[in-house]
Amino acid sequence: MIIDFLYTLKHYIIEIAPSLAIGFLLSGVIHEFVPQSWVNRYLTRKGIMPLIYVTIAGIVLPLCCFGSLPVAIGFRKKGVPLGPILAFLVATPATSVTAILVTWKLMGIGFTLYLCLSVIIMGLVIGLIGNFIPFKPVESKSDTCPMCEEGGHTAHNHHKKGLKNRIVSVLTFGFIDIPKEIGLELVIGLIFAAVIASITPLGALIENYLAAGLGYLFALVFGLLMYICSTASVPMVDAFVSQGLNIGAGFVLLLVGPITSYGTILVIRKEFGNKVLLVYLGVICLLSLVFGYLYGGLQ
Repeated sequence: MIIDFLYTLKHYIIEIAPSLAIGFLLSGVIHEFVPQSWVNRYLTRKGIMPLIYVTIAGIVLPLCCFGSLPVAIGFRKKGVPLGPILAFLVATPATSVTAILVTWKLMGIGFTLYLCLSVIIMGLVIGLIGNFIPFKPVESKSDTCPMCEEGGHTAHNHHKKGLKNRIVSVLTFGFIDIPKEIGLELVIGLIFAAVIASITPLGALIENYLAAGLGYLFALVFGLLMYICSTASVPMVDAFVSQGLNIGAGFVLLLVGPITSYGTILVIRKEFGNKVLLVYLGVICLLSLVFGYLYGGLQ
């Protein structure tokens, strides 16, 4: 069993290593060359366009669930409406450049495109609902870049002028800062995926009990109780599906797991209140089940 586990773990590492390397590099490029002032300027406008901007930006920004929280709070302090903030908190942890590449590699291009479309729709829906919830944004108290408030990403480390400094910044953020942020979750996800794929009794349990409708309930509850970042959750979901879990239920897990975490729940409750938290979780669970069921029905 240990030999099977090590072989499976090696297989997953070899499979996702190239995608991870490309994703880390692109993450550094995005962080270095996308001006934060541009993001802030468009987010403060009213209407659906800020929701579209923040949802699409959230998909590609190199932030996990925990990394998106200080940025969201920074947006709140700058007077950004509740709708775009909630859309950002859904879209950002749900996927990223790295996660998209890994999903494409393991699950296929059709699954990946459907995932991206689902995340965009979820961001727009939660954003529109958030715009109708009574909420008074606080006034800006600081001109500090929200991205630079996160985990020591201070201005003297990033966004320096000069080609050499900018290249160093891209590589530092992409291959040092991001691995530090999601490295542990990534390792846990890979180990968990290898365990699921290599333990025969667990595979039989999934095949016998979670291949049909019960798999959706399992995916929803499991995703709510456990947090693994979007990149690390892909091989875990791939392992579940390979052992017999309904592909639609796997899709639910791939959405709910990264978006919901104890950190997100506690921060949203503290900053926005219980009403917003319940709406946030309710919309995520409902739409995840709908999109997962629809995708499962198409297969």
